[in-house]
Amino acid sequence: MELTKLLKAMSDETRFKILTLLLEHNYCVRGLAKKLDLSEAAVSQHLKILKEAELIVGEKKGYFMHYDVKRDKLHQISSQIEELALIERKTCKPENANCKTSEKTRCHNQKDSSNGYKEGCRHNHGSRHRYKA
Repeated sequence: MELTKLLKAMSDETRFKILTLLLEHNYCVRGLAKKLDLSEAAVSQHLKILKEAELIVGEKKGYFMHYDVKRDKLHQISSQIEELALIERKTCKPENANCKTSEKTRCHNQKDSSNGYKEGCRHNHGSRHRYKA
C-alpha cells in the first residue's frame, strides 16, 4: 500500500492511540472502547480503516475478534521514512531547470549573499525550492 495512505490511516489521533494500545496488548472492540471511552461503533469504524490499510489483523477468539498490529508494516513505513530522510538536495542549474525564460532571468540571476541560496524560484509545477546560486 502506498506510504501516504498508511500515514493517513495512522494520522488520526484515535487510530494512533488504538495502534499504541494494540502494540502493548491484544484487544477486542469492547476492550478498546472501554480504554478509549468511545462507543464500540466508533472503535469499529477506526478498526475498519486500520484493517483496510493493512496495519492490523483480527483473530477470532470465542465470540470476540481480537486485534493485533502488523509490526512488519510499521517497520516498512519506518524504512520508507528513513529513505526520505536520506534524499539529498540537488543544486539547481539554470540551464537544466525547466523554468520559463522570465523565471530564469528573475530567479537564477539573483544571489543571496548571506548563504549562497536563493528562495522562491518556481518551476513550471509551481512549487518553491531553494537553489544554490
